[in-house]
Amino acid sequence: MTEASLESFQSTDAPRRVSNTIAADQLRSLIDRIEHCEETKAEIASDIKDIFAEAKGNGYCTKTLRKVISLRRMDAAERDEADHLLDTYCVALGLKPQLEMFERPEQ
Repeated sequence: MTEASLESFQSTDAPRRVSNTIAADQLRSLIDRIEHCEETKAEIASDIKDIFAEAKGNGYCTKTLRKVISLRRMDAAERDEADHLLDTYCVALGLKPQLEMFERPEQ
């Protein structure tokens, strides 16, 4: 490489190095923030586990508690749809007798 082309290469490479440094700093910052959030998430998961253990120790069914929490996250329409699907699947599997909604009452 000639001296002129080397100077040209170095002058065009300098902004790229600055850009790489900035990108590396930003990347390092993002990774640090993600790692901090992962640590916080682990602490929260541990707290939740402790609360479920306390509930179980007090005689509550943790599986049912989880279901109640799941239902509370849903709005009314989502809960109705989930109930309807559950009923439909249970009827299809013979777990529930089918309701005769359009049956005429006996006279």
